[in-house]
Amino acid sequence: MLVFVAMFLVIIAQLAHLQLFSSDLRLQADAQGTFRKVIYPDRGIVYDRHKNPILQNTIIYDLMLTPNKLKGVDTFALCKILNIDTAQFNKRVIELIIKNGRARASIFEPLLSEDKMAMINESMYQFAPAFYLQERSIRSYPYNAAANVLGYTAEVDTNFLKNHPNEGYTAGDYAGRTGIERTYEKVLMGERGIEYWKRDNKNRLTEKLENGKYDTMPKAGQNLYTTLDMELQELGEKLMENKLGSIVAIDPKTGGILAMVSAPTYKPTFLTGKDRKKHIAELLLNPALPLLNRTVSATYSPGSTFKTLQALVGLHEGVIDPNFSVSCGGAFYGCGSGKPMKCLDFGTFNLRSAITVSDNTYFATVMQKVINNPKYPNVDSSLAAWDRYMYAFGLGHKLGVDVPSEKRGNIPTPAYFNDPKRFGPGNWNYCSFRSVSIGQGEVDVTPIQVANEMCYIANKGWYITPHIVDSIEGGDKYDILSQYRKHHQPIDIPDSIFDVVHDGMQGVLERGTGGGARVKGINICGKTGTVENYFRGVKQENHSFFCAFAPRENPKIAIMCVVENSGRFGGTYAAPIVGLMIEKYLNDSIVDKGRLAQVEKLQNTKLIPKRIYAEMRKQDSLRHSKDSAYLLANGYIKIIRDTTEISDDGKDDDAISKMIKEKDSKNKKDSNDQKKPMSTEAILPNDKKKSSIADSITKVDN
Repeated sequence: MLVFVAMFLVIIAQLAHLQLFSSDLRLQADAQGTFRKVIYPDRGIVYDRHKNPILQNTIIYDLMLTPNKLKGVDTFALCKILNIDTAQFNKRVIELIIKNGRARASIFEPLLSEDKMAMINESMYQFAPAFYLQERSIRSYPYNAAANVLGYTAEVDTNFLKNHPNEGYTAGDYAGRTGIERTYEKVLMGERGIEYWKRDNKNRLTEKLENGKYDTMPKAGQNLYTTLDMELQELGEKLMENKLGSIVAIDPKTGGILAMVSAPTYKPTFLTGKDRKKHIAELLLNPALPLLNRTVSATYSPGSTFKTLQALVGLHEGVIDPNFSVSCGGAFYGCGSGKPMKCLDFGTFNLRSAITVSDNTYFATVMQKVINNPKYPNVDSSLAAWDRYMYAFGLGHKLGVDVPSEKRGNIPTPAYFNDPKRFGPGNWNYCSFRSVSIGQGEVDVTPIQVANEMCYIANKGWYITPHIVDSIEGGDKYDILSQYRKHHQPIDIPDSIFDVVHDGMQGVLERGTGGGARVKGINICGKTGTVENYFRGVKQENHSFFCAFAPRENPKIAIMCVVENSGRFGGTYAAPIVGLMIEKYLNDSIVDKGRLAQVEKLQNTKLIPKRIYAEMRKQDSLRHSKDSAYLLANGYIKIIRDTTEISDDGKDDDAISKMIKEKDSKNKKDSNDQKKPMSTEAILPNDKKKSSIADSITKVDN
């Protein structure tokens, strides 16, 4: 009997403890009346070299849905607010269940407008607990520039979650997808917080559970300080309007990238609003490839800009000296008279003057001497030695710049020519690749490599890997930046050799083909390039190349520009663009009226290649959804996806089809049917409220 009494007393005591004293059980019992709210952190702010913010945050609200709590929700009222029908509602629910399951909250309507936010908030008791509002910060851009550098963020998809397991991401999170948003994702993302709230009988949030005892605070991402000069970047984008190509400017002493222009570009706000997918579809369909970051992902033959490197190799190998002279009678005949390589300048030139006038015959002779140097037993070993120079100069491999999708370019190797599909072992010699001597043929470079090559020459034999981010507020805990502090000096070339090359490059501006880049009071060393190129076997208009560094006495900027298919020489368009960029950076402004007029003239010069215009007209003529298959088949979308590694689970294809369908009815719509775009700004406290950001894109004029 005593045993039963004792057991009864123990049970009573335990029940009393659980009901009266245990907050844990009370928390579980209150679960139906509480709400677990995720607090997303602010991403780190990004600053330019002058400490101006170039990438910051603004607050928006997403409408979240947990599908297994839909029972009893007034879906008709919600559809009316969101301006969708029940079929669209059901489709969205099914897509979310397939994507994230029934029990996981997912974004049902992103980036609510102020009007929708207010109406939903007022009627939330009709939609809870299935629906709730999720506050989050999204990116805002004080400057509408540098989109390809900064990148964008987007909601993580199933592929992203599979590829980033155990990294703290869940459905509904946003992550950097391109640009430095992607490279520095771990630094910028911060850490989520959690709040627990009580609900009233209408499912409205009232107060924090137990005064926030169980809450965890969000931790903002770290701020980044970059080397970008946004005024210089804006000028570069202005000069490259209506053109294809790029500009890369670097501080040669630090490797810090001052400007990184890819043309055509788009305004970064274009990929932040609720119409982001529609905008991406438009960008993907643009045959000028605005999403392709040409500065690191496009490769070109470098043309005559390559001759400066041939001069360094020839001098260091000892096969020539500065006074070595070559006469040009109209072509290089060192490989016979069958198909001689033409030169434009008649006369006799030493090294300095050959650089100044860009004589083909001179540098074809120099490289022939390097490859046929008797100190090497065969052509395989001499070409391999030449390759080592090119790798030391930063060519033929990725530099490791902190912008995604960098390409390695190409430097021809013995293995390349020994391939039986080409020549095969023993069946090739210098004359098999003589065009490489003048930067054509089998050599390919990226714009970032050419700009870095200028850093190497300016510094007389060393460079630091080009990079955008200079420092991280709070410390570099992931040790990302240490690689951007190292000097690369793999070959010990005497300063006297660089001095000779500098002389020739300064002559390019004073007496040669680069006079268009001259800036009063600044000694600039530069080199022009006119690059032959082909598209699907058909010769295209020449690319215009120019690269330079300045001032010669104490280089502070190394820069290159390429204008694709301009049809003119390197000194015609690329050189003036580089000159204006140098003037802006070194003098801090351009004030001369004549120079300002030149800026406007270059901005308005239309140099979009004819084949791009033809593709644009072809796309404009497509009116039916089936034609999206044609566009996909022609590789526009694959090129961009492969290059930028954009992944949206194929949803862009639907957006593309929808966009093309809409074209058919566009002209039939009455002007009264056009609606004013709705602001994507959320309702915020007065101290957080920001002006509406209008989505826009840099368009190509016809």
